Amino acid sequence: MRLFDGGRAPNPRRTRIFIAEKGITVPLEPVDMNNLEHRSETIASRNPLQRLPVLELDDGTIITESIAICRYFEALRPEPPLFGTTPVEIATIEMWNRRIELGLYAAVAAAFRHTHPAMAEWEVPQVPAWGEANRSKAIEFLRLFDAHLAGHRFAAGDTFSVADITGVVAVDFMKPAKIALPTDLANVARWYGEVSARPSMTA
Repeated sequence: MRLFDGGRAPNPRRTRIFIAEKGITVPLEPVDMNNLEHRSETIASRNPLQRLPVLELDDGTIITESIAICRYFEALRPEPPLFGTTPVEIATIEMWNRRIELGLYAAVAAAFRHTHPAMAEWEVPQVPAWGEANRSKAIEFLRLFDAHLAGHRFAAGDTFSVADITGVVAVDFMKPAKIALPTDLANVARWYGEVSARPSMTA
């Protein structure tokens, strides 16, 4: 088994944090995305979308998409449960992970990809106006999230989950996307402080 990894890029990082929370060690194959190595034949032959991460199992099976890889490891090692255990927990975590993906994670990524000069070769065409529009979309979602966190310790309730991983990776990616975290979001600040202090965040 080996994981083709893209370093500090959000999706590879999300996967590494999840694996670290599970206490699983997976050999990493570093891929230099700055030098467009994710477009090499090594990656393209395994993932025609030329995106990371890519998990290759011992039998040659290929799994791509960060959450799909996380699902695999959840099934492989159910403890600690990061996708929930009861029907309500599973649905609630799925709901909040999806909300955060669409409302924050995707908005931050769009702001970065459509406004950062280094992304000109990656995002063709770059649409700066779309990038700018997503900055405000990210802040709008964070205000909704702040209100939700007023009554919840973590994103999907009282237990740390994959939704928190998606959230903290998105918030961290706001810096390169040049989106400032509003200082009046006290609940987000409390949540972020707790979640970002977990040992897995250095994975």
